Amino acid sequence: MKIVHIESGRHLYGGALQVLFLLQGLRERPGRHVLICPEDGAIAAATDGLVEKQYAIPWHGDLDFGLSRRLRAILRQERPDLVHIHSRRGADIWGGWAAWREGIPAILSRRVDNPEPRWLAPWKYRLYQRVVTISQGIRGVLLAEGLPPERVTCVPSAVDVERYRPAADRAWFRREFALAEEEPAVGMIAQFIERKGHRLLLEAMPAILRSHPRVRFLLFGAGALRDEMERLCAQRGWQERILFPGFRKDLERIIPCLNLVAHPATLEGLGVALLQAAACAVPIVASRTGGIPEIVHDEVNGLLVPPGDSPALARAVIRLLDDPVQSVAFGQAGRRIAVRDFSIAAMVEGNYRVYREVLEAGGSKRRPR
Repeated sequence: MKIVHIESGRHLYGGALQVLFLLQGLRERPGRHVLICPEDGAIAAATDGLVEKQYAIPWHGDLDFGLSRRLRAILRQERPDLVHIHSRRGADIWGGWAAWREGIPAILSRRVDNPEPRWLAPWKYRLYQRVVTISQGIRGVLLAEGLPPERVTCVPSAVDVERYRPAADRAWFRREFALAEEEPAVGMIAQFIERKGHRLLLEAMPAILRSHPRVRFLLFGAGALRDEMERLCAQRGWQERILFPGFRKDLERIIPCLNLVAHPATLEGLGVALLQAAACAVPIVASRTGGIPEIVHDEVNGLLVPPGDSPALARAVIRLLDDPVQSVAFGQAGRRIAVRDFSIAAMVEGNYRVYREVLEAGGSKRRPR
């Protein structure tokens, strides 16, 4: 079994991190693996030694009409049995098209739950023998778009529960972020893009601060909206209450020290940051949308609120800040859920099973019907 993996992410988080976990796990199973990624992608260095060969190529997104040509040239050279496309940024269209043109069966991992135009879905997904979703929520979106159930398989994303553990060095944490001992810390870990819900958190902020004036918010991540969010906080005089630490590579050290994680996304496939928070035994307040309820079980390891409802978000955050005993119990339950349901071993086995099923059903070369 020879598989070409195509991952378009530039940074080693989210989907790209899942590909790294997968390739690490696949070393223990029969098969040969090749990776195609952007020339400026961090995953190339991270997977050095995990794959037989790497191709780091120019990558310019959905409108990169030359991407299919570049991918086809590599596929003709490698002659794999299967292509696994892990991401978007043009890969889900041009990668699928390249595999189809070369007569190689392909599968697609889908990590987002936003519906697609009705005209696009039938054309796009006919390029793939199977679509692998990271949550049942995303699977439901695809079934609603008309995909046959037998062609859509859910394999949940994974979290490294050995790296993300409930081991909190709070003295270091307070020094690192200049927090007083009596200041509780609420974290949000997400790209600064509209669907992650930063505006909703800011809308909830006045009510939270009235109830807990000493609370500090740490908004981790980068993205197009970050500068605007910082300006809004400055205009409202919240510079001392809200920190913007940026993208951090030591989240496994930071998350266990948070009192809770807030994630008011309006669209979310599953949420790697939520898996990490649960693994660290941190309670979560999040929106009841997409795949979030599959990791945040309401009244078990956190609280779910209606998407877009900032008053409900404020009430949920205040409730957990008011009740540290309940917060600890929620955190412990989250750790159990992460270990039981979102292990790397289960994710690797799920994807490997799809590889076998696709190849056994159609041979090593088959054009989609």
